[in-house]
Amino acid sequence: MLVVMPPVLWGQILPGENSKLHYRLIGFSFPADVGCKKYQLEVALGNCSNDESFQTKICNTYTGKQNKVIVEVPYFGYDYTWRVVCRGGNAVEKKSELHHFSTSIIPDMDSNNTRVRITKNAGTYKDALVCLDGNRAIYDMKGQPVWYLPTIEGMNNTQLRDVRDMKLTSQGTITFLLNNVGYEINYDGAVLWKAPDNGAVSHDKHEYYHHEFTRLKNGHYMILGDEYPLWKLGANADSNVLRDAHTIFDTVNKAFYQKVEFGTIIEYDEKGNIVWSWRSSKYFEGSDLKDSINALGKFKDMHENSFCFDEEKKELLVSFRNISRILKVSYPSGDVAATYGHRYKDGEGKETGSNLFCNQHSVKRSKSGYIYVFNNNCCNKEETPEIVMMEELPDGDLKREWEYSCVPEGFDLKRHLQFRSGGNVVELPDNSILTSLATDLYSNIFIVSKHKKIRWSAMPEKWNQVETKWEPVFQYRASIIIDQKDKERLIWNGTVEK
Repeated sequence: MLVVMPPVLWGQILPGENSKLHYRLIGFSFPADVGCKKYQLEVALGNCSNDESFQTKICNTYTGKQNKVIVEVPYFGYDYTWRVVCRGGNAVEKKSELHHFSTSIIPDMDSNNTRVRITKNAGTYKDALVCLDGNRAIYDMKGQPVWYLPTIEGMNNTQLRDVRDMKLTSQGTITFLLNNVGYEINYDGAVLWKAPDNGAVSHDKHEYYHHEFTRLKNGHYMILGDEYPLWKLGANADSNVLRDAHTIFDTVNKAFYQKVEFGTIIEYDEKGNIVWSWRSSKYFEGSDLKDSINALGKFKDMHENSFCFDEEKKELLVSFRNISRILKVSYPSGDVAATYGHRYKDGEGKETGSNLFCNQHSVKRSKSGYIYVFNNNCCNKEETPEIVMMEELPDGDLKREWEYSCVPEGFDLKRHLQFRSGGNVVELPDNSILTSLATDLYSNIFIVSKHKKIRWSAMPEKWNQVETKWEPVFQYRASIIIDQKDKERLIWNGTVEK
């Protein structure tokens, strides 16, 4: 793969001498020469010390007028040598000195251990890249890894396992959640921003970040968190609940209280200052959800798992898995403008969107204004998970506009698979949908068109040496990099001299 950049004067030589890179898609730059009409970049396998050995091992060649180019080298875990040959009309050919770098490798980048098996080759999006958080890596559409998450803040390979929601930002950086902390890094792996996690919103030791972390177009950061306020238990509370470690008896009020989990959404600026926050506990207090406390007198966790912020319309969509509900929240007031999903008490408003989704993940707003979700569909045990696109009607109701049943091949859903966790959807420029669905027994990333045709499909897998078979790699979410300029911004914004 070659990406040619516009001509620039660029004095820095990249990759830097003896760099050790965790990517194969590499930005090369070298000083411009005013007398040079054409540059030839040559890359050879191995650590070559002289021209003779270099010439016999050349694996990549680029010829053009630019002194800044992105080239994909073939392997992780190899040494490379490169140079530039400058030609200018009838002028004498100039050769740069030999430069050296290497690509590192971890077990997960070894195709004997981990693979992304392509089951349907890409057409329209053959030059795209997909980010898989379960693999903590970026792959091309042929299933070959081109980048992986390097060591972050000294964490070893095992500590880097719990990565979620890894994706490209509009600023050309990468954000993700790791061990319940939000990180922003550049392509080279340098930490650019880290969520403060100071408990300023939760009034606790931590903010308990989870599920979704997004950098907004205005440069701010928005992230899901949790808080654990005390909730007064009713007189019918079960004795087991009263003995729970999270239950407290207030001797003044003569009542039992229990710490319960509510979600928060926090917006930070670039310096980590809180710009805005929202608490689902405030919504709960004035809603029908008070009637969702079960027969034991124990509160039902609503479990926020996704949000989508429309910066132009100034509104958020917030998904609650455990109560199969989506809220439309006005920004910055925090007022709930619409409620979609099951209601817990008759007579408190119209039930909208009921039975359209259940235990859903990844709520989004399409370019056409529709709400769309990955519908895990767990309430219907004999049904498959779905992609569901819904129209908001003038009377406040929802109408199913389009759906696609995600049918796993080779499995009996009734016996083997229940998609209780994870799954996401991303609308692409041609209105196709990138989808991820996974369990411990099945993992599939695919693109489906609005005409319900599979455009690309892949199965992330790892080798089980004990049982000598390939097993699925669970993905919480997948994302995609399509635009060539986005790739260039990512690579050049994050490439530094070693």
